[in-house]
Amino acid sequence: MAANSSDKFKFEIVEVIAVLSESPKGWTKEFNLVSWNGNEPKYDIREWAPDKSKCGKGVTLTTEEIEYLKKALESREI
Repeated sequence: MAANSSDKFKFEIVEVIAVLSESPKGWTKEFNLVSWNGNEPKYDIREWAPDKSKCGKGVTLTTEEIEYLKKALESREI
């Protein structure tokens, strides 16, 4: 688990679900369960610095949204 804060927000990576890719500079695109500002953890996809001190813009999804996404992906041939 990684936790950090800045002047704007606090976050805690509660669970790393999957590392999807890694850039040559070491940033990783990850699918995680993240608590933002002490709130209930949500599913999250975004890029993270190697030391998890910085993150890029990403997408945060509720459990309901992740369930819809899962159903949508299961119905597709990939």
